[in-house]
Amino acid sequence: MASKPKIGIALGSGAARGWAHIGVLLELSKEGIEPDIVCGCSMGALVGAVYVEGKLAVLEKMVLGIGWSDVVGFLDVDLTSGGLIQGKHIRGFLSAIDKDTTIETMKKPFISIATDMETGREVWLQNGCVIPAVRASMAVPGLFSPVENEGRWLLDGGLVNPVPVSACRALGADIVIAVNLNGDLLAVNRPPPEPKRDDPDDSEGKGSFDRIFEIIPAGIRQTLDKMTSYEMFSQTRTPGYFDVTTSALNIMQDHITRSRLAGNPPHIMITPRLGDIGMLELNRAGEAIEEGRASVRRALSQIHTYLG
Repeated sequence: MASKPKIGIALGSGAARGWAHIGVLLELSKEGIEPDIVCGCSMGALVGAVYVEGKLAVLEKMVLGIGWSDVVGFLDVDLTSGGLIQGKHIRGFLSAIDKDTTIETMKKPFISIATDMETGREVWLQNGCVIPAVRASMAVPGLFSPVENEGRWLLDGGLVNPVPVSACRALGADIVIAVNLNGDLLAVNRPPPEPKRDDPDDSEGKGSFDRIFEIIPAGIRQTLDKMTSYEMFSQTRTPGYFDVTTSALNIMQDHITRSRLAGNPPHIMITPRLGDIGMLELNRAGEAIEEGRASVRRALSQIHTYLG
């Protein structure tokens, strides 16, 4: 009798779009599919770690309760830390995991992907405490401060391997499911936008980053303004600091993702449509989770081809 194939899932990077991974994993479970191996990058590492520990329902309840005021509270701006945001509060999303949990003692094989800041090399974190390993994978350059690990500074794994299919294969996966959150980051890959929804928290029509910067102390705003030739806080259409930063990251992620997946394609590709969710719009978890579920339903024929 043939042994059951090992299923690996590669959960890709995507900042706030990463809440879609919760919906993907819940919908796969509904179909009777429970991955044996989990590898994650950035927010994919966070959701993946919580899933491996069997606490996905706890995380889902937590993130569905996030409002815009909570997002503002997560921002601990410190310009001396190597990023605009230290990300201390991001650790709160991992509170479902015991702070002493190590990767090597987790319930399933798990890898968190990061990038060595000095060498640019891909780093697979597969031992040691899981919480700093996940935090390192989420260190988006220019936004979140880097994380020190064994004498080296680590940045977001999305710089080198946004959807870690290769890590799943290295851990022995026979069938790899990839969840790519970067498929429609750029407008050229996106369907025509739907009419803008009314946002009760955005009655003046301000964008998410405009509202973030309104609550930053004036002294820090002045310092940030000197970092760019653009008028970050003006009401003009000129691109601001975060517009430029996030657009550059989106372009990079799109190109790296396409290149890596072309060279090492998964068996099953799941691609949630999340291009309208901004990097820090953590308060849109409900939309992202539902789209994660929907993306699995769209891929069911492909899933059943490999998994029956």
